[in-house]
Amino acid sequence: MPSSRPPFFFQRYLPSVLRFIAFCHDLCALALCWMLAYWLRFNLTLPWEYVRTWTLLLPLLVAVHAPIYWACGLYRGIWRYASLKDLQRIINAVALSALVMAVLVFMLGIPNVPRSALLLHPILLVLVMGGSRFVYRTWKDRLLYGHLGLNGEWVLILGAGDGGERLVRELQRSPDWQVAALLDDDPAKHGREVHGVKIRGPIGDVAYWANELGVSHVIVAMPGASNKVRRHAMELAVQAGLQVLTVPALEDLLTGRVALTQLRQVELEDILGREPVELDEAGLHDMIDAQVIMVTGAGGSIGSELARQIARYRPGRLVLYEQSEFALYTLEQEFRRDLPDTPICCVIGDVKDTRRLEQTFSAYKPALVFHAAAYKHVPLMEDDNAWQAVCNNIIGTREVAKAAQRHGTRKMVFISTDKAVNPTNVMGCTKRLAEMLLQQLEGQGGATQFIVVRFGNVLGSNGSVIPTFREQIRRGGPVTVTHPDIIRYFMLIPEAAQLVLQAGLMGHGGEIFVLDMGEPVKIIDLARDLIRLSGYSEEEIPIRITGLRPGEKLFEELLADDETTLPTPHPKLRVAKAPPPPAITWGEELETWLATPPADTAAIKKQLQQLLPEYRPGN
Repeated sequence: MPSSRPPFFFQRYLPSVLRFIAFCHDLCALALCWMLAYWLRFNLTLPWEYVRTWTLLLPLLVAVHAPIYWACGLYRGIWRYASLKDLQRIINAVALSALVMAVLVFMLGIPNVPRSALLLHPILLVLVMGGSRFVYRTWKDRLLYGHLGLNGEWVLILGAGDGGERLVRELQRSPDWQVAALLDDDPAKHGREVHGVKIRGPIGDVAYWANELGVSHVIVAMPGASNKVRRHAMELAVQAGLQVLTVPALEDLLTGRVALTQLRQVELEDILGREPVELDEAGLHDMIDAQVIMVTGAGGSIGSELARQIARYRPGRLVLYEQSEFALYTLEQEFRRDLPDTPICCVIGDVKDTRRLEQTFSAYKPALVFHAAAYKHVPLMEDDNAWQAVCNNIIGTREVAKAAQRHGTRKMVFISTDKAVNPTNVMGCTKRLAEMLLQQLEGQGGATQFIVVRFGNVLGSNGSVIPTFREQIRRGGPVTVTHPDIIRYFMLIPEAAQLVLQAGLMGHGGEIFVLDMGEPVKIIDLARDLIRLSGYSEEEIPIRITGLRPGEKLFEELLADDETTLPTPHPKLRVAKAPPPPAITWGEELETWLATPPADTAAIKKQLQQLLPEYRPGN
């Protein structure tokens, strides 16, 4: 079968041929503009004596201009992509050539060379050389995209800064979009144009202009703006019932990970997004660099993100400990693909398995352990699985802590939850008891420092409300909300993981760090926003109130009634000043309880109440 690739000769020599053609074009322009300069100087006539001088000087003109053109890089660029940089090169080359030519004419005393012709010639030359390149680019753009332009979707762009300007320029070459107008909050820009597209008014008028221009799509093009400003623009567009897209954030553009034209749908995370976390990068490098770091529950939402964040600081080895084979395999494949330079060890194991923990700690001697393994789904752990929550969340934490102590681990950071505060469910109660267990171990002394980090819901984590809502919308609804007044604190997974690392750096043992969760959000408002972002109305995807589930509160608390907080050097971290844990027998009494599990859930909850008096099941 004959190859469709061009012959080798053309592949090798075509670029040189094209450069030579461009060079010949510029020489022709040189001669033409030299003649035009004389012609304009003498009012559209050419006296014979000057024609003779023009002819005799032409070889000198070529001898001066040609090497300067090559030296200035006029033939490095491609006409198809001619830009202002190419125009700048042309101006520099022509100006330098004109200066050399003028010096030679006056030094050699060449007659019949009008000074006005020496001035007109470079001006005409820039116009012809630059203009021909941009005419060619325009022609190619129209040839490739012009016949498709009328089929594109009309769109409004929010933001007329550098990001908006670049986006308009790129979209005008795209067959998929047509830019109807721009909106920007800078009054000085109103009424002006960007690449022929008018800036109509402020972003607050997005609903009016979308209706006026018949536009259903909006692109938020403010990559350099703060999260607060971008979030406000997105909210206005979503509330107007528009399909909202956004460009990547500035940090992604600067690192080159994505291009400006890689548009994506606005997600709920964008609207609820918070300002980036400022980390002590130097301190985290000192803590993690070349150390063995272990993450339990590494296949979960928080555990996997912790592993990704830790990899940024070049650990000597990252031990990923996970019970789920599939979750661990997925994470391993991601690291092999995206982070091949990070040495990892994937260990399948249960945090309740003392022997497996002993093997792992003996083999790798982790300096830091981030304990994210837990059963966390409140309704699932409330009745039939209550005993499993006790075993995994309390005993699993104890076994990891004991193994850390035996093998000289420097720090163990425990991921807790706001549901541990005045708990009304089994999951929250077990997490609070695990906190108290670690505080008690810390009080006994030893080389290992135990640090607790407590935060609320994480957007998009496994089992959280957002994936549930998305699946319900995908099926056509309804979206179920347990109570119209239920509220929760939310943060993004990367932010939570970063603050866990920061707390691990700042902690010295015994602290309960409380993360700044911002303002609480009504779950029903989340549902409405997600429905609109998915392109539906509440008439199309209704919301149904189902009633509170077992163990569920209307609102969560980050502090117990007898707890206060103290500030830390980091604005998003505070330390809970909690009373010392009561004397809890974690020896024979607990072992007896584990050896003979209670007959029913009621007995489990009764025992939990004895261990934790503030636990109020069913409230």
